[in-house]
Amino acid sequence: MFDQLKNLGSMMQQAQQMQGRMAEAKEKIGELRVEGIAGGEMVRVAATGDMKIVGVQIEQSLLETQDREMLEELVAAATNQALQKAKEAAASAMSDIAGDMNVPGLSDALSKLGLGGN
Repeated sequence: MFDQLKNLGSMMQQAQQMQGRMAEAKEKIGELRVEGIAGGEMVRVAATGDMKIVGVQIEQSLLETQDREMLEELVAAATNQALQKAKEAAASAMSDIAGDMNVPGLSDALSKLGLGGN
């Protein structure tokens, strides 16, 4: 009976450690910054690791062309590139932190979500 209580205590301690590492991972991912570029660097979109767009830059010369359709396509392309880079950066950060945790099935779960894994 004492062994079972000891195992339960150990499991609780591991769960608390994992919770702390996950909070650390979430914070680290939110601090990541990536950039998507399109149109020969005429459009730049910045994103965070947690998939938030935090900035868009458009060259003045592109605005002056008044080609709305091209501008829309370039913004979409740069945004998609930024979000893909954010996804990859988040997966890498998560793998770095989760690698120490040795959670069974985590790599497979991240892989299925398209987030890589070791």
